[in-house]
Amino acid sequence: MKLVTYSKDKSVSCGMLTEKGLIDIPSAWDGANPPRSVKEILQRGSACLAKLAELTDSADGLIPLDSVRLLAPIPRPGKALALAGNYSEHIKEASVTRGFNVGLSDSPRMTTVPRPFLMPPTVVIGPDEQIPWPTYSEQIDYELELAIVIGKEAKAVSADSALDYIAGYTIANDVSARSVTFVKNRAERPWDEFYDWLNGKWADGFLPMGPYLLTCDEVGDVQNLDMTLTVNGQVRQKANTSQMIYPVADIVSFLSHIMTLEPGDVIATGTPSGVGLATGDYLQPGARIECTIEKLGTLTNTLSDRPEKFYEPLGDLGV
Repeated sequence: MKLVTYSKDKSVSCGMLTEKGLIDIPSAWDGANPPRSVKEILQRGSACLAKLAELTDSADGLIPLDSVRLLAPIPRPGKALALAGNYSEHIKEASVTRGFNVGLSDSPRMTTVPRPFLMPPTVVIGPDEQIPWPTYSEQIDYELELAIVIGKEAKAVSADSALDYIAGYTIANDVSARSVTFVKNRAERPWDEFYDWLNGKWADGFLPMGPYLLTCDEVGDVQNLDMTLTVNGQVRQKANTSQMIYPVADIVSFLSHIMTLEPGDVIATGTPSGVGLATGDYLQPGARIECTIEKLGTLTNTLSDRPEKFYEPLGDLGV
């Protein structure tokens, strides 16, 4: 089942994508109190999903896809989480760029744990939306990622049972600001580099997602999906989810021991190698980024123009 959030005639609704068109869920719902968002569908649980599956065979009045605008499947997730360094080749390229010598002869999974971080809900935008260029960075990068969508509350679950708590998957582009302009005139302090990196993940519109949420039953083996990212038609990233250091089940289990995961929470699972950081070939104004994951479709966004003035707080204060 392909669940979507969409806008039409200035109103927002939820629907199911079929080969023949789009089913508007509130209109097709048989009975009172229809769900009005993808997040509400997940909160209602398996019975709601089972009822929606019946609508695909009987719904009338399909909406042409070209008459609507798809939004992110979960436009404002309760929690947007992501993993840093979940593909060995990406760790290597990032380490070389920063002048580190990281040996990965043994899998990091045997000696380390995942590195999760949180992002504000305002990072999320949908397909075909323009990614805003933040006023605090001159180097903007891309990161293709498989995104997990949680389907039911998970607290301290085992890796063996973790997949049962997932509703489905979508595509995410973990856009990253690789530099920050507020380093100018700043005194050196421990940890500043880490916070600069983290700040580079938090800009509005820096987590495009979509085009739909594909439920688990249609995904099959989530650890064997081909992934490709292109910039203006040029392939920059090409990988398979089998190359993850920490597979999906381990990610969900680990995070559920740190916090309670809730329906509609989104977890971006890390990016493979090929990012602009490794080559210095960052995104340019107007760049068209296409993220494709097998079975999950293609997520397309463009980058806006550079700001006319960048933010330098210390300079503004005359320090």
